[in-house]
Amino acid sequence: MEWRKSSRSGNATNCVEFRQDLSAVRDSKRPGVSLPVSRDAVRELITKLAR
Repeated sequence: MEWRKSSRSGNATNCVEFRQDLSAVRDSKRPGVSLPVSRDAVRELITKLAR
């Protein structure tokens, strides 16, 4: 599964990345460790950040 980070991160290596299917997040500095999340939680976070 592909991991994605915000396009605003540019070439930075200290980013939060989302799995393409939005089922997990990880720290780009520690790609071997991920945290499972629900899609609803991701949507809520994105909605709050967009305000």
